[in-house]
Amino acid sequence: MRFPKSTVLLTVILLGSAAHYCRADVNVGLSIGDDGIKSFYLAIGEHYKVEERIVVKAKKSKIPDEELPVVFFLAKHAQVSPGIIIKFRLGGMTYMEICLKHGLTAEVFYVPMKRTPGPPYGKAYGHFKKKKKNDWGTIRFTDIEIANFVNLKFISNHYGHSPDEVAKMRANGTSFVSIHGKVKKIKAPGKKVAESPPITKPAKVKGKGKKK
Repeated sequence: MRFPKSTVLLTVILLGSAAHYCRADVNVGLSIGDDGIKSFYLAIGEHYKVEERIVVKAKKSKIPDEELPVVFFLAKHAQVSPGIIIKFRLGGMTYMEICLKHGLTAEVFYVPMKRTPGPPYGKAYGHFKKKKKNDWGTIRFTDIEIANFVNLKFISNHYGHSPDEVAKMRANGTSFVSIHGKVKKIKAPGKKVAESPPITKPAKVKGKGKKK
């Protein structure tokens, strides 16, 4: 039985649309040749244990690529949904302000390293070296410093790769999306190191300052 050409063409279009719809979550806003960024998104979802569509939704909210790990990192440690972090961020709050609002301090960004790193980590990392651990709560980082630390933790922990080496790549001005691609090729799947569990926030004490 022969079908009109128009019917065959319509069938091809519909099948193509269905296939595109199935891939929409990962490919939204991406073009051919963006395999590196797609891999970056997938790794974020895998590492922070969130569905791909949630990572894509965060991307569509106009959060920069290299800040996406920050959103999911803070959501995990603050024990809130990524949407809450995005809401505060797009509302004009800095990441440090969001941290303090949820009882998190600069301590969550600390990464043990064998040697003191150079730029762009040197100055920020110096705060940890100069202050006693009990005083780390007084440290205040900029958005860029926080993004640098979180991406360092994300990539090194996810692939079990040396944070010193990741910091060295960053020192050369390489983007974290590119660093992720390079480290992924070096480290075989299955050698991942799980992200440290979220820090339990202390319960708020009512009547603070009053004598018992």
